[in-house]
Amino acid sequence: MLSLQDVEDAATIVYAAMPPTPQYAWPLLAKRSGCEVWVKHENHTPIGAFKVRGGLVYMDQLKRAPTRVKGVVSATRGNHGQSIALAAAKAGIAATIVVPQGNSVEKNAAMRAFGAELIEAGHDFDAARDTAVRIAGERGLLMVPSFHRDLVRGVATYALELFRAAPPLDTVYVPIGLGSGICGVIAMRDALSPSTKVVGVVSTEAPAYALSFAAGKVLATNSADTMADGMAVRGPDAEALAIILKGADRIVQVSDLEIAAAMRAYYEDTHQLTEGAGAASLAALLQERARLAGKRVGLILSGGNIDRPLYLRTLGGA
Repeated sequence: MLSLQDVEDAATIVYAAMPPTPQYAWPLLAKRSGCEVWVKHENHTPIGAFKVRGGLVYMDQLKRAPTRVKGVVSATRGNHGQSIALAAAKAGIAATIVVPQGNSVEKNAAMRAFGAELIEAGHDFDAARDTAVRIAGERGLLMVPSFHRDLVRGVATYALELFRAAPPLDTVYVPIGLGSGICGVIAMRDALSPSTKVVGVVSTEAPAYALSFAAGKVLATNSADTMADGMAVRGPDAEALAIILKGADRIVQVSDLEIAAAMRAYYEDTHQLTEGAGAASLAALLQERARLAGKRVGLILSGGNIDRPLYLRTLGGA
């Protein structure tokens, strides 16, 4: 899907807005997991999540297009929407973001602060996306998908940084929402570290990509009710699935209890705040600790955006 040059070109766009994020080997995480652990800190971006990279590249390309768009609309549970809102504002393009009813209060506030019009509609992400498509038609706006080559090209820059900065990795665990992150990791693994295994992580309460990976075809689920809202997707993207089928070693399912335990572990061992999806890769490693004993492992901490009440309950053991 992407060449090394594609991603290096994207990095030029990304670094005009933010510096590379760090990757650290944390000794307490190593002690906890029984292996050397390198964490890629995508909670250290201007929106607190990896998605900003894709939004910056997507909007840069849109700004350069010969035809000026009236505005853009997209659907999100939060991080993709913040990315589009921030990048659209930088490009001088109006952004409308649709979120499910009952979405994260603090993520909603962040999207409004970046200048987006926020609309709450639908009971989950997939329903909100249907509303966004309808609004695009009614208002003559460009619908920005959650999976697109330019989005993947942008987010792949974190994998470019990780593979160049960390020692050779046996395995990298990547949380899966609609797939841009893991597809970017697969592309850069192929270019820079062919022996590294890429493992996707999904919630047991939103297992569509795991079921689809096992079946070799797109399989949707009826619900996606998990505390890890960044992974709460009912329907996989067919293009993303094709890349994952070709390039991923396996997909691990983790429960909300395992995710919550990983969030607490991140706080205790690194004092990093993580959202549910951001801690999912550590949850998967801890589930598979015997398999990775003595290895060198990369974890994608994809974001740290979580409402304070939920985080406090999680830290307290709820």
